[in-house]
Amino acid sequence: MSKSDKYPAESGRRRFVKGVVGGAALAGVGAMGSATVNTLTTAGGVGGGATVATTIAKTGGPAPRGLPQIPLRVTDDGFIEGIWPDTTTVTQEGQEIKVAQQDLGGKTYSGEWFQYCGVESQDNISPEFESDNLFRAAPGKYDWQDERYDAGEKIHVDDFANYETWGNGIGDDGVGKPASVKWRSEGGDTTDLNAIVIRSSKIEEAVANSDNEWLEASTDQGFVAYLNVCTHFCCIPGYKVLEGSARYDAANGSYCVCHQSVYDPFTLEEALFVARPRPTE
Repeated sequence: MSKSDKYPAESGRRRFVKGVVGGAALAGVGAMGSATVNTLTTAGGVGGGATVATTIAKTGGPAPRGLPQIPLRVTDDGFIEGIWPDTTTVTQEGQEIKVAQQDLGGKTYSGEWFQYCGVESQDNISPEFESDNLFRAAPGKYDWQDERYDAGEKIHVDDFANYETWGNGIGDDGVGKPASVKWRSEGGDTTDLNAIVIRSSKIEEAVANSDNEWLEASTDQGFVAYLNVCTHFCCIPGYKVLEGSARYDAANGSYCVCHQSVYDPFTLEEALFVARPRPTE
């Protein structure tokens, strides 16, 4: 068996499916793209259950669904801030509980989008966790970022000025300029929430060519962000990090080296899954 045919059809395992990128795909974000149910949940806890999240599309490999999108905005002073849902009280199984949930761009945006792979047990996923929600530099992935920022510094729109031409020798130049960041990881003794922020003309074109409210509300000035935790076995994928990703048609996408799952940051879709409940106190 050749390396290029690692997962033949008769194995029943998908090796990869080439994804569609760009404005046309993003313009259709309102339609259900993939509907998968993750039955790995726990018996106790609060704030879990069937959840429809907006994700960057999974285009190949064994992951059950895409990575959850983090809506964002650029602040008045040019820093990039993830949007966290408002805290509200709901009744769940006869009990009143606090959840992070709000209407955003015609969708129900919820903290439950990020409740998988143990993230649900972290303090910074709690609806009432106090954080400024700004994306802060997490070094080690991109030379440009490591030269510009120390760990924990707020990232600024000005440092993405060359996003239409940026490249690092992996895939095509000008697809999108990334930053590796942590989110909601300030103000407490908690595990970091790892995320990727990308500025891309593909996002700008999608917004310009669509009247989709979600695109307007969840992206800003060409920026898109997502939680960088693989939905398969909770590994950390890489966007334009590994040269070997081209073998899996992922040189311009996000590639998880552990099990070859591939994600397309420029195609957004909805995914149904069972969010794991947060542990009770």
